[in-house]
Order: sequence, then C-alpha cells, then structure tokens
Amino acid sequence: MSEWWTYRPSDFLMFSPRTYWRMVELYNREVWPAHLLAMAGGLGAIALTAMRNKAASRAAALLLAPAWVWVGWAFHWERYASINWSAQYLAAAFLLQAALLLAVAAMPQGPATAPARSRIQHVGLVLALAGVLAYPLAGLAAGRPWSQSEVFGIAPDPTALATLGLLLATGPLQSRAAGIVLATIPVLSLLLGMATLWVMAG
Repeated sequence: MSEWWTYRPSDFLMFSPRTYWRMVELYNREVWPAHLLAMAGGLGAIALTAMRNKAASRAAALLLAPAWVWVGWAFHWERYASINWSAQYLAAAFLLQAALLLAVAAMPQGPATAPARSRIQHVGLVLALAGVLAYPLAGLAAGRPWSQSEVFGIAPDPTALATLGLLLATGPLQSRAAGIVLATIPVLSLLLGMATLWVMAG
C-alpha cells in the first residue's frame, strides 16, 4: 500500500473534470430557460437590498430562499449526488440556508438596515453583482463553453457568492451571531467550490 503522503489532492476526487462539466452542461440544458428567471430574481434581490429599508430587505431574503432550495434539490440532490456521495449533505445544507433566510424574513423586526452605506456594504453589492452577472462569464474566460456556465439560482457557487454579498450589503444584523450563522453556509460552500475547481484544474 502506498504511503499517504504520496497521494495528490486529485486522487481523492471522485469524478473527472470532464464528468463534472458534462453534468453541468446536461443540467443547464434540462432546466433552461429557468436561468433567466433565476438571474432576474438575483437582480431583484440586489435592487431591493440597495433600497436600504426593512421591507425591501425582507423581500430580498424571500427572493434568495427559493434559489437555495432549487440549487439544493435540483443540483446537489438530483444530479451532483450521482457522482459525489457527499452532495446529499450539501443539499441538506442548502435547504437549511433557505430556512434561515425565511426565518430572518419572518422576524417582526426583519433584516436590519444601515442608515448610511459603508465601504463594506459597497463591497457587498459588488460581490452580489459579480455572483449574478459576472460569474456566468467566468467559465468563458476559463475556456469552457457557454453551455457549461454556472448561473445564480441554478449553480451553487454564484448563488453563495451573491448571497454573501447581499448579507454584507444589508448592513449589520440584529446580532453578530445572527450574521455569522447566515454567512456560514455560503462561505463554506464557496470554499468547497473553490477547492473543487482548483483540484480539477490541477
């Protein structure tokens, strides 16, 4: 048996890059034109967050929650789990994030809003726009065809990036603990997605 230190990260990947991107391509083909509705919802959430009032922030959370439900079920559970057994746990995490967003929207005080926009909130809006508008173009820049693009509300990484950006743009929540809880799953999802892409690229 080979020594453990002789293994490379790619040795632990349960699928080839070709298999993964083919899965994404077929998924995109099957759910089209849901991409247009998802991106419209993402842009709507950004516009609502930029309004800086509680009702708009609540509506933005209500727009984000279905995106997390869809990606958790349609991407992770229905498709990704067929090539990666851990995707079933990712599906559960995405459904949990949707529940957290709905819980925040249902709170009597709603999501907090800041009276004046800070630099971190500007960064948040930029990240959200990147998740909705720029991320689908990242695949083209990396040499992948348009049919393999990852879109907000359809794929996990742009959904997590846009959500994290909107959490920052909303301003401070009612408590720091609430902000940490809401940001944990998007951050972990992004880190896992980045690690997977890095291993596949290597």
